[in-house]
Order: sequence, then C-alpha cells, then structure tokens
Amino acid sequence: MSKEQARQSELKKMDLCEPCAGIQRNWRRAPGHAELVQRGNRKEERGARTVTITRYECDRCGTAWEYENDKANLHAGWSVVGR
Repeated sequence: MSKEQARQSELKKMDLCEPCAGIQRNWRRAPGHAELVQRGNRKEERGARTVTITRYECDRCGTAWEYENDKANLHAGWSVVGR
C-alpha cells in the first residue's frame, strides 16, 4: 500500500463532527463552518503562480483542515489533513 493510500484509509476512519462532515471537499469557494479556527497560512508555488493555503482546526472534533485558495483551480479548496 502506498503512503497516499494509507493516509486516505486513515482519514476514512476519523470521526468527523456533523458540521465537518458537511464540508464540501476539493471545491473552491465551498464554505467551512463556524467552529473552524484559523491556525496559520503559507504560500506554495503551483507552476508559475503562488497560492495561499490556510490551516484550520475544528473546535468541536479537533479535525485539522487546509483550504487552498487557487483561483486557477476549481478543484482546490478544503481537504482534511489529520488531527
């Protein structure tokens, strides 16, 4: 099993609270929820452009999220990164 497959399997086992379970993943402009607390951000290169990735943590269930704000990629957006 590859590292990515193992990571996806681990994330599937995580128990998300109801608001986190309702977040639409990998879709730019999808809303988060009120209990997500911003924990910082960073810039990353995506080819010739720079995108901002903001990290959040849910106060209710502790799930760590990242939101990628890439205006050139409609499928950027929310992703679960762990606990």
